Amino acid sequence: MVRESWASRAGFILAAVGSAIGLGNIWRFPWMTAENGGSAFLLLYLLIVLVVGVPGLLAAFVIGRRSNRNPVGAFKSLAGSRFWTALGALCVVTSIMLMSFYSVVGGWILRYFLESATGAYFAAPETHFAAISYGAEAFGYQLAVLAATSLIVAAGIRRGIETTTKVMMPGIVVLLVGLAIWAARQPGAAQGYEFYLEFDGAYLAENFLPVLGSAAGQALFTLSIGSGTMITYASYVDDNRSLPLDASAIAVLNLGIGILAGLVVFPLLFSFAPGPTEGGPGALFIGIAGAFASLPGGRLLGAVFFLVVLLAALTSLISMLEIPVSFLVDEFDLERSTATRGLFALVALTGGVNAFSPAVFTLFADHLVDLLLVLGLTGFMVYTAWVLGPAAVEEYLEGAGPLSRQLVVPWRYAIGTLFPAFLLFTFYADVAALVGLSAGTGLLVVAALLTVMALVFVARRSVSENRPQPSESAD
Repeated sequence: MVRESWASRAGFILAAVGSAIGLGNIWRFPWMTAENGGSAFLLLYLLIVLVVGVPGLLAAFVIGRRSNRNPVGAFKSLAGSRFWTALGALCVVTSIMLMSFYSVVGGWILRYFLESATGAYFAAPETHFAAISYGAEAFGYQLAVLAATSLIVAAGIRRGIETTTKVMMPGIVVLLVGLAIWAARQPGAAQGYEFYLEFDGAYLAENFLPVLGSAAGQALFTLSIGSGTMITYASYVDDNRSLPLDASAIAVLNLGIGILAGLVVFPLLFSFAPGPTEGGPGALFIGIAGAFASLPGGRLLGAVFFLVVLLAALTSLISMLEIPVSFLVDEFDLERSTATRGLFALVALTGGVNAFSPAVFTLFADHLVDLLLVLGLTGFMVYTAWVLGPAAVEEYLEGAGPLSRQLVVPWRYAIGTLFPAFLLFTFYADVAALVGLSAGTGLLVVAALLTVMALVFVARRSVSENRPQPSESAD
């Protein structure tokens, strides 16, 4: 079966940015920012995206373009090791888990978009959200969003994903800019900007580890690295494109749109809601919905706002579904339409559990996926630096400019040691907090360093085991 490729560089970048932006920047980002001290969280998030996220994107891009395969096929063909192939399988599992709760939120958004025409959520936003967020109706809207996502992915890379994101992404930006201008004129805008943008050093000093872990998880979530999305998307990229340039462009666009979304959400939360920390995952549907209820033209504004969020949700769901679809197409030679239908049924089943159970949804959305994304990206980095090694450098340099070429050696060794250690530090800190253990910074550092050393040992051993042995000479 002939494998597709992107029709244009812009198509690849917009699709990758669409995957990165999604609900991570509009739904999850304000919620996580509010729960982690506002500006304190924002600062760490920005630093992690730029310092760790861009090199991580590059690692995923190198694996994807080098192999021209899905995550499972990439690790299988490049390494031939069960350990690394299992990392590819983890990507497929993570993507299905992501879709399982993400599609529930997509269903909420679709419902609110449709209900904006009647103002159904205006009278009592909190009560309304509590009544519709889980159960049979939530499952029905979830299926509608999954069906729309499946239709786009089944149409293919060029006719489906690329064409759709080329339309959706400019629409999202234009609508967000308009909403940010409108939000700036609301009565609580100044307080919202202060909470969001004025640095709070005292809060960060008192809560450094929890904020660091949340910021790392959010950075990986919004950039779609750690789940195999960028490996999959890069597998359709031609060899003459600069991967460092593409990774930088995607990260900067992702940051810009994320910050822009905050300039919409926080002024509204301070103008019309009890406060930014009220509502948790439902903050967008309680605080923001309340804003539209009290404004002239609120139904139209509500429809526009939830249309933006719906488009963002679809661009991310498309990228998540493409991971297991490409796996089935590449490894089992299934027709794309057949693979998509089968995965629609599977995610409808796993997602249905999230649609009916708030406890399962919260576990997935708030903890489990973050941890899996951190483990995934750690594996990508160590694999790229130590298993691919010189081949990774060669792939990096293909199409790269003069500045990028000067950074290739520092990039390789940073993703092989420093960044994995940082990610594992946040992983262990999050796990300790999740299970209620009090672990000192020193212990976390030691655990992270020992794990990195173990991973590098496994990587180097897998290289030596797969290196061709010299043939013995005949007597």
